[in-house]
Amino acid sequence: MDSMLAILTLIGSVAALVFAYTRAKKVLRFPAGSETMKKISASIHEGAMAYLKRQYRILIIFFVGMFCILLIMAAAGFLTWFVPFAFITGGFFSGLSGFVGMQIATRANARTAAACQKGLNKGLNVAFSAGSVMGFTVVGLGLLDISIWYLILSVVFKLPIEDITGAMITFGMGASSMALFARVGGGIYTKAADVGADLVGKVEAGIPEDDPRNPAVIADNVGDNVGDVAGMGADLYESYVGSIVSSCALGVVAFKNIESVDQLSAVMIPMILAAVGVLASIIGALLVRTGEDTRQSTLLRSLRVGTNTSAVIIAVVAFPLVWVILGKEFIGIYFAILSGLLAGVLIGLSTEYFTSDTYKPTQNLSGKSLTGSATIIIGGLSLGMLSTALPIIIIAVCIMAAYGFSGGFADATRGLYGIALAAVGMLSTLGITLATDAYGPIADNAGGIAEMAGLDAEVRTRTDALDSLGNTTAATGKGFAIGSAALTALALIASYVEKVQQVGGSSVKLDMSVMNPTVLVGLFIGACLPFIFAALTMSSVGKAAQSIVVEVRRQFREITGLMEGTAEADYKTCVDICTKASLREMILPTLLAIITPIVTGLILGYNGVIGLLTGATASGFVMAIFMANSGGAWDNAKKYIEGGNHGGKGSEAHKAAVVGDTVGDPFKDTSGPSINILIKLLSMVSIVFAGLVVNFHLF
Repeated sequence: MDSMLAILTLIGSVAALVFAYTRAKKVLRFPAGSETMKKISASIHEGAMAYLKRQYRILIIFFVGMFCILLIMAAAGFLTWFVPFAFITGGFFSGLSGFVGMQIATRANARTAAACQKGLNKGLNVAFSAGSVMGFTVVGLGLLDISIWYLILSVVFKLPIEDITGAMITFGMGASSMALFARVGGGIYTKAADVGADLVGKVEAGIPEDDPRNPAVIADNVGDNVGDVAGMGADLYESYVGSIVSSCALGVVAFKNIESVDQLSAVMIPMILAAVGVLASIIGALLVRTGEDTRQSTLLRSLRVGTNTSAVIIAVVAFPLVWVILGKEFIGIYFAILSGLLAGVLIGLSTEYFTSDTYKPTQNLSGKSLTGSATIIIGGLSLGMLSTALPIIIIAVCIMAAYGFSGGFADATRGLYGIALAAVGMLSTLGITLATDAYGPIADNAGGIAEMAGLDAEVRTRTDALDSLGNTTAATGKGFAIGSAALTALALIASYVEKVQQVGGSSVKLDMSVMNPTVLVGLFIGACLPFIFAALTMSSVGKAAQSIVVEVRRQFREITGLMEGTAEADYKTCVDICTKASLREMILPTLLAIITPIVTGLILGYNGVIGLLTGATASGFVMAIFMANSGGAWDNAKKYIEGGNHGGKGSEAHKAAVVGDTVGDPFKDTSGPSINILIKLLSMVSIVFAGLVVNFHLF
């Protein structure tokens, strides 16, 4: 049975990786366009790879240091010897997924622009196929990581199922660490370049977006890839594997004392569901196509066909899966899975409503630009705050439904298992969900290449339509990632409580009441942490952007003939500034996420850590939604004006909207999406260091 479980997971992994490979081959068969287009694309690829190489050199130092610390803890008896190695593999596969995705994304941009010369559907086909490589590489490598560890621990070392799942959950710390570095570093890079390019190019110099005269234009395009492809890939990799392994661990606990159900059956559900999700995502991806209508409603409909089909397949298959494996008396588990799947769809629709220029909120926001940048900024902040209510309600209903349907009111552990499975249900179609997200920066790059290469205006109209769609799908993807992060974080908090009880035994005295001062203090620290984290990352973007602004102004001033188009800008200097600044600035926020739960635990004890994790999850979830939706709405409000509304490009309204978009850039692409990694990494670190905290704490 153990081997069969691993084999089924491996089948899902192989299917995802094979599909990713076929998509990559398909993309590379498309022509890359003219020599000018190939040259621009090569510059973007070179800049992106240079950034990754320098980032990975820094990360190797970090991972070696953490590996040594974990080895020492294992030698002292606080961890098993498997944990340090699990940490390394988690980080490796997370980084590899981002690397593969960026390799194909930087090769697909010129091909998308060239395809748009033939038609909108051709362009969508190339960009979405390239995005599919990212999506299916993430799920494929995630399932490969899980199945390898399962085989090693069960077949080679013959560990009991409780020890297997306990060890497997720890490789999520490596994945989360890598994801946070990738998200923060990539986010700082992309938004520093974007802000610098927009403020000097569009606002001060009055030149179009992606104009080759702008010295920051290549850095801006590189940033789209390192932030929204590599960063997003690493981010959702750790969400995916974290949800699966946490539900496996909780399933073992939930069915420990139920004789009619083998504990292994509870482990099988999330792993097989993930494998089925791969097949459902492949079917959905094959259904995505569109005509030549550039309206956003039409383009969104074409993507929904794929994502909704995948969700329906999961909803249908999950019922017999639970019935056969657990039995009809536990069929409520199916409705827990369904609640997570439905919550993911609803959060996506909510995000789309508040951020797409197809709907009134963003259209009304664009109108506020008529009275200046201050009013559109105020409007965007208001819209983002308002947009948090619906996702909170959706997640709250999902939690209560999953808890109740799975039998939580009779047995709390089964309820927590149901919540964890809701997260797996939400992420089961990650292959196609991430494909729709990763496609966005490819379309954005294609528009830039079309502008720099001087392609026909009709081509730019098509790439702009795909880019605007990408803004919406990216915002939807961020909402989806944040929603899944909240559910996964709850499951990880439950796993932490179980870990504390396992390590401490009868000496552990859990008191999670808010009347316990250690819990209350932990709550305040946790609630404050996302704000501090966001402040650090926003400040980092600001400092890096200032350097770009100064450099772009210098080149406009000193390079004779640059504004006239007779001289070429020094693109490499801006790329180098962004690379150095982002790598330098990413270290402090990431270390803060790792050190805080350890220090809090050593001072306040395990009850204080529970308070910390709860406070960070609650405030982080709300703040991440607020920042992502505000940023997405500002971006699409600008796109709405550029489409010919309120005076169109170059108008005073457009200049105000550019300022709003500039404020929103670090909101939606740096701080906001990084927070969902933060709340999971806090839990992962807490689980790994639980033994140390249980044995050594002041209060």
